[in-house]
Amino acid sequence: MTLHSNKEHALSPELLAQCVRQHLPDLGGPVTLEPIPSGHFNDSFFVYSKGHEMVLRVAPSTDAGLLFYERRMMRQEPALHRLLIEKTSVPVPCVIAFDASHQIIPRDFILLERLTGRPLSEARRVNLSAVLKRVGECLAQVHAITATQYGYLGEHRPMIPQDNWCDAFRVMWGLLLKDIRATGHYSSDEVVFMRAMLDKHLKVFVRAIPASLLHMDVWSQNILVEGDKLTGLIDWDQALWGDPEIEFAVLDYCGISRSAFWAGYGRKSKQTDAAQTRHLFYLLYEIQKYIVIDHFRKGDPVSARSYKEQALQLVEQLP
Repeated sequence: MTLHSNKEHALSPELLAQCVRQHLPDLGGPVTLEPIPSGHFNDSFFVYSKGHEMVLRVAPSTDAGLLFYERRMMRQEPALHRLLIEKTSVPVPCVIAFDASHQIIPRDFILLERLTGRPLSEARRVNLSAVLKRVGECLAQVHAITATQYGYLGEHRPMIPQDNWCDAFRVMWGLLLKDIRATGHYSSDEVVFMRAMLDKHLKVFVRAIPASLLHMDVWSQNILVEGDKLTGLIDWDQALWGDPEIEFAVLDYCGISRSAFWAGYGRKSKQTDAAQTRHLFYLLYEIQKYIVIDHFRKGDPVSARSYKEQALQLVEQLP
C-alpha cells in the first residue's frame, strides 16, 4: 500500500509511521494514517494509535516552484505555536514534534495535536456570525503581539528583516516579482513597471505602525468549527510581521471580513485615500502569488494568466 502524495515523491505508510514513532516511541499500538484531502501545500495525515489522534504534516520535497516565503516555512511554526499558546486564547494545536533532520524522509515534518471540529468549508448548519465574531476576537489578540523588526522573521529566513514596514513591503514586493518573472508570465519590462508602481506610491507606506503578528492565510479551510464554536485557527506557516491592513486585504479576498468579524475584532480599518491605495497593493500581493502557484504547482498556465489579468486590472485602479 502506498499513500499517494501530490508532491514529488510518494510517501509510504511505513516511513510515515516511523516518523511518528521516532518522536513517540512509547505508543502502545500500531500507527495508522489517513490522508487529509483538504491539504493544498503540505502532505497532511490524521494519525491514529491506540486512543491517540494527531495530525502529521509533511513539507514539500523540493523548493522548486515555491514562492520565496514558502521555502522551509514550516520551520517557523513551533515557535509561533508556543507564542500563541502563551500570549493568547486562540485555539491552536500544541506541537508534539518538529523534525528537519531528514533522517527518515528527505522532508521537514511536524506532528501536531488534533483539534476537534472540521473546517468551516465543510461544516453544515453553523452559526457563521458567531464563528466569524470569534475569529475577529482571536485576530485582535494575534495582532497585539508585536516584534521589533518587520517582514518574514521566522526560522526559514526568506528575507532580511527590516526596521520599518515600508522597507519590508518593498523587499517582499521585489521578491514576489522575481518569483513571477521565473514563470515567464511577467516580462522584464512588466517587472520594472510593477516595481515602479510601488515606488511611485511608496509614501503611503511610510507611517509609524508596530510590527504585528499576522496569520496571512485565514480562510474557510483553516477555520475549524464544532457546532457554533471556533475550535481551531490552524496553518500558521505563512505568518508575517507587519501591517494588519495586509491581513485585512487577505480576509476581504477570502470573504471573512464581514460585519460579525469586525464586531469581534473591535474596530474596522480606516478608509482614507492612503489606506485605499495600500489596500490595492495588498490585494495585488495576494493575487499575484497565484500566478506562481497555478503555473508551477498546479501546472495550469491558463489560470496563471487569468491572475495576471486580474492584477493588471487592479493596477489600473491605482491613483
